[in-house]
Amino acid sequence: MKNLNGMTDEELALSYVGGNNKAFDLLLSRTQSKLFSYILFVVHDQDRANDVFQETFVKVITKLHQGKYTNSGKFSAWLMRIAHNVIMDWYRDHRSENIVEPNEENDLSNISSKDLLDSNIESEYVNTQVMSDVTRIMNQLPPSQREVVYMRFYQDMSFKEIAETTGVSINTSLGRMRYAVMNMRKMAKDHQMSLQLEM
Repeated sequence: MKNLNGMTDEELALSYVGGNNKAFDLLLSRTQSKLFSYILFVVHDQDRANDVFQETFVKVITKLHQGKYTNSGKFSAWLMRIAHNVIMDWYRDHRSENIVEPNEENDLSNISSKDLLDSNIESEYVNTQVMSDVTRIMNQLPPSQREVVYMRFYQDMSFKEIAETTGVSINTSLGRMRYAVMNMRKMAKDHQMSLQLEM
């Protein structure tokens, strides 16, 4: 029998399904910090984040016992997808009406990645104050836009991975980023902030 600490997340999940509760405890301790950080960033409220986190793990346990997880080597992506669905269920009735949001009629198929950012994404050196301003502005975005920005820049996920995790098309992910950038630029202009990256 393999030592629990030597198991991958996927192996721990399957071990838990097989009746090993300690496997789930270890899986929880491995994933809770990253998952909670993601949830808190998107929902922007500690109590709501705790509720979403707990509901996510209830769904994880239920789905594991229903056999709805197979070892595909992507347990963390599966976990994030469940959290995303829980968050979006809650946010459906709580959208901000003052911020541009994509809708069913929008054709996002003509968006190219060049339109998304004017600055060099790979620049590693940025002004601390600029990043503080960017974070404050990001916190004002609607959840779907804040989520895609977080996944792209804080978790270094590709738009393909973001699309798979959030259950939308790549074009929709790109569109959400485009709207996020538009809204951030507008808010920066309204508050007379300079968001230039240092090169």
